[in-house]
Amino acid sequence: MPQQNIIGPQVRRLRVEEGISQDALAAKCQRIGWALARGTLAKIEARVRLVNDAEVLLLSVALGVTPEKLFPDSKRGKISRQAIDAARHSSD
Repeated sequence: MPQQNIIGPQVRRLRVEEGISQDALAAKCQRIGWALARGTLAKIEARVRLVNDAEVLLLSVALGVTPEKLFPDSKRGKISRQAIDAARHSSD
């Protein structure tokens, strides 16, 4: 099965760094207006569920980071070639 998003691992890493559970992050998303269930968040982190642009923004707000921080290699302020290639292949 092809991967459906490129941000899942970063969402998981940031959530764990914050020391919050999937339930807690889902609740934060719900408080800002996105009815996200824990199971759906688990699928996002596992790269099984597609994440649209609005959801990327909501996840970044809930995690307290800029949207760019959800993409691989964003530490350098740019999205890596690997992330771009992964995005291209996820739609195949």
